[in-house]
Amino acid sequence: MALHSGATMIMFYDVAPGAVDDHDDWHTHEHMPERVSIPGFLRGSRWTAEEGGPRYLMMYEVAGIEVLTGPDYAQRLNNPTPWTSRVMTTLQGMTRGFFRLSTASGLGLGSAMVSIRHSAAAGRENELREWLAKVLPGISSKVGVASAYLFEPAAKPVMTKEQSIRGKDAEAPSVLLLSGYQPRQLAAVASSELGTDRLRQHGAVESVRATYRLGYSLAKQELE
Repeated sequence: MALHSGATMIMFYDVAPGAVDDHDDWHTHEHMPERVSIPGFLRGSRWTAEEGGPRYLMMYEVAGIEVLTGPDYAQRLNNPTPWTSRVMTTLQGMTRGFFRLSTASGLGLGSAMVSIRHSAAAGRENELREWLAKVLPGISSKVGVASAYLFEPAAKPVMTKEQSIRGKDAEAPSVLLLSGYQPRQLAAVASSELGTDRLRQHGAVESVRATYRLGYSLAKQELE
C-alpha cells in the first residue's frame, strides 16, 4: 500500500454529533467512489482519530496537482449530489490543502498514522525541511514504524458549491505523516523524535498532532 503519487489532497475535519454513521455510509458508498472515479484520482483513504483530533483525516492521491485545480474535479465540487449536500451541513472545522511530497522514507503505509500539522517561522523554512529530511530515514526504521512522509502546500483550493454549504475551509500548513503497525509504539516514536520542543528547535512555530487508524481505502484499479 505504498503511496501512488507525490501529489495529494489532505483534509481534517469533525462531524456533528449524531451524524457519524450517515457520514461514514455516504463516504464509503457514494463519495469515495465518486471522487476516485475522477480522471487523475488514484486512491482515497479515510482515517479516524484514536488520540487527538479532529475525528477524520482524509487523503486523496492524484496524478498531479493539476488534477486538483482542473475542470473535472471542479465540476464535481460545484454539482454535489443530494446526499453530499446533506452531509456537507454536518461537517465541522474543515482544514483542506493540496500538497506535493517533499520527503519520503520507508515503504508502504501501516494501519496506524500519526499526523503532525506544522508551519515554520519566517526565514526558517529550509532549515526545518532539511532537518526533517535528515531525521526521517532513521525514524521510519524504528520498531512500530513503517514509513514517513512530509507534504508541503502546492496550491490553494478555491471556493466551490460544496465549500459554500459547509463553510469556508481553513488553509492547511505542511503535514508530516508517520505510518506504522504498532499504534502505541508509533505514537511514542513520534513524541520522542518529533516532539513539539524538537520541532521548535529546528524552526517550527506551531504544530497539531493526532493518532489515526485506517478506516477505509479505495484505489482506482478497484473501480476499473
